[in-house]
Amino acid sequence: MSNWTRRQWMQAAIAGGVGATLSGLALAEGKLVGETPRPERAIELFNTHTSETVSVVYRRGADYDSAALEKLHHVMRDHRNGEAHDIDVGLYDQLYDLAVAARRDARYDIISGYRSPESNSKMAAASRGVAKHSLHMQGRAIDVRLHHCSCADLRDLALAAAKGGVGYYNRSDFVHLDTGRFRTWTG
Repeated sequence: MSNWTRRQWMQAAIAGGVGATLSGLALAEGKLVGETPRPERAIELFNTHTSETVSVVYRRGADYDSAALEKLHHVMRDHRNGEAHDIDVGLYDQLYDLAVAARRDARYDIISGYRSPESNSKMAAASRGVAKHSLHMQGRAIDVRLHHCSCADLRDLALAAAKGGVGYYNRSDFVHLDTGRFRTWTG
């Protein structure tokens, strides 16, 4: 018997079950939620706080479109104070790949994108569920819903991809995704 915690056992069981359950669903061009070799990558983001929508082709082949990225950065800004920040392009790729794996258009509702340090501090003081050093402050995290895909299914696909942090907030109905190290939690 190893010295694994109950949480580690649960994470391993979930990841193992997810892999087996989703092996047929999560295939994207022959790979399990891998990067899809597509000539163009388009994404649509709707900010639930500002009611703004941006729909752009942000990448063509290996080249990112800087004008499209600026539009995405703007819609991802901190809605509390309007502060914007560069966003890790890997986050957009992760969203795109998850949508392909779910066999859906990459159309997401943003619950939370970039957070300024001031906003994050206020949120962390008010709630135990907000990390004091959140990747939201680095432009490396997003809380989302994928159109026509349950949050539970989106979480399962993200767990199968194992590309970053995956937080599942069932009661609030969103999934946290980030480009940090792989880890998982529920809120």
